[in-house]
Amino acid sequence: MSKLLFFFIVFCVSICSVYPQNKTVKGRVIDNNLETLPHVSIMINDTIEVGITDLHGFFHIELPVSVKKLKFGTVGVDWASIELEDKCDEVEVVMMLSGTHDFITLKKVDRIRMKRFKKLPELHKEAFEKGIFKTDKACYTREFIPDYKKN
Repeated sequence: MSKLLFFFIVFCVSICSVYPQNKTVKGRVIDNNLETLPHVSIMINDTIEVGITDLHGFFHIELPVSVKKLKFGTVGVDWASIELEDKCDEVEVVMMLSGTHDFITLKKVDRIRMKRFKKLPELHKEAFEKGIFKTDKACYTREFIPDYKKN
């Protein structure tokens, strides 16, 4: 009987270690005018779509524990690439609306975009104060993706 119990425990532990653990991530996506963004694609590894926001910008996805980077994108906004912290399960993202810039260089466009990018933490706090977001500070780091890259 004790051998049977021992093998059952070993079997259960081995099964739990074979299957990858998942974590649940939920949140909301808005633009820099504090308006909700529907149908934003959420991707991992730049190619695998793991979710999409609803009409009010909310999402709820299951991710493997090993995934640390997410990418958000839709028509009319700049892509947002974020790196999750370990305890991050509530992701609230402010995305920048994209526009066209005529008769200026890509370097100048990136300087304009960088100015707007630096204001995103303030917008996140403002969204929290207005009751749009649940947290006053993002639990992830976000990188700026320039249009113009030096070789």
